[in-house]
Amino acid sequence: MRNSEWRKQLRESMPAKARTEIQRVSMPETSVEERVKSQRIEVNGGLSEEQARREASRCMDCVVPTCMEGCPVGIDIPSFIKNIERGEYSQASAVLKMTSALPAVCGRVCPQEKQCEARCFYVEKLKKQPVAIGYLERFAADYDMETGSSELAEKAASNGVKIAVVGSGPSGLSFAKDMAQYGYDVTVFEALHEIGGVLKYGIPEFRLPNRVVDVEIENLKRLGVKFVTNFIVGKTQTVDELKALGFKGFYIASGAGLPRFMNIPGENYNGILSSNEYLTRVNLMGADSDEYDTPVYRGRNVVVVGGGNTAMDSVRTAKRLGAERAIILYRRSEAEMPARVEDVKHAKEEGCELMTLSNPMAYSADETGRVKQVKVQRMQLGEPDESGRCAATPIEGSEYVLDADVVVVAVGVSPNPIIPETVADLNVSKWGTVLVDNTTMQSNIAELYAGGDIVRGGATVILAMGDGRKAARNMHENLK
Repeated sequence: MRNSEWRKQLRESMPAKARTEIQRVSMPETSVEERVKSQRIEVNGGLSEEQARREASRCMDCVVPTCMEGCPVGIDIPSFIKNIERGEYSQASAVLKMTSALPAVCGRVCPQEKQCEARCFYVEKLKKQPVAIGYLERFAADYDMETGSSELAEKAASNGVKIAVVGSGPSGLSFAKDMAQYGYDVTVFEALHEIGGVLKYGIPEFRLPNRVVDVEIENLKRLGVKFVTNFIVGKTQTVDELKALGFKGFYIASGAGLPRFMNIPGENYNGILSSNEYLTRVNLMGADSDEYDTPVYRGRNVVVVGGGNTAMDSVRTAKRLGAERAIILYRRSEAEMPARVEDVKHAKEEGCELMTLSNPMAYSADETGRVKQVKVQRMQLGEPDESGRCAATPIEGSEYVLDADVVVVAVGVSPNPIIPETVADLNVSKWGTVLVDNTTMQSNIAELYAGGDIVRGGATVILAMGDGRKAARNMHENLK
């Protein structure tokens, strides 16, 4: 049956007014008491079939689906949702696989509320809660993981052209999938011992279990993508050396793994570390488990500086590591926090404290050189700055002291410098990001493309994936 025919049937089977009266589904969650016991217990439980089909029935199947305009990878959202409504879950998964390399990942961590769901008919026209696109994406992808019922995305015949991808994070994986489907011989080079980049080292398992990432990676292997770990392009071998081995195109997706600090007094005391190190030690190196020898500062009073997703991940990790007080220090108000609303809600439920309009000024240490206190200054909001958010300005004489035996700094990251430093004549910005044509993701070196955090300096998973798809499309056009 053609799409137009079954869409007509669905419209006739449930009038539009009836659809709009269905309440948006709520995601089942693991109890707070249970989930704070371990890093490995996922908070969101996923929808049942009944919940998924009912939520899918809310979709109005708009003639012009504006939700798709908000999706950086261009998923056919109405099509996969209507397949769920009809109970054809394998078909829904197949639709997702056509454009997304990581549907089970995106269904869990993408900020749909700021992207596809923000463009939903319910939001734009009715001022109601949008269709839960992210929940439904996760449902379809998880169904496929559990049943293995959908086929791999279609793949062109092999053309024998070798392509190198630097970094196995979401941008590199998205690029690798599309290029493999075009028929290229794709090899992904990863500096760490695990494949997945930030999906493995940066996002805790209570939000994104490693088993989910591993299944998505296995699907890429089945498409023919090769992976090489413990390989630092620029150190193990340079781009020029890989060219000599026959690689014709390069996609740089090496991320932004260089932590930033605030350069305030006492920042070098023991017990003060970046969110990158903190999360990597726990997520990738098992520092939360007695079975591993990797240490991590646990602390009774843990202060996390920042208000983004990484800060929320860090403060919730601290709580799971046994902190009596796990505190967020953020210089603006909660309304300006860039973290997902859902993650802020979960952090509060788990007993994490949000101290907003507060900014660290300095740290003090005990006689051993271990941090013991944070000097904090209260802030107030002024006029919007270049980010569009209200600027935070200090209130004179408002300083106070906060006990802390661990401080995690989560105020941003800088691009990985290895590629910019080892590729001759590559154009980079003053911040160290690779400069590319934003429509093609091509750098000033014809065979070299780049995307994700190495270009953006910090981005969501789905924006990084969008870069990968755009680069693959344009590299393919040039190479063919």
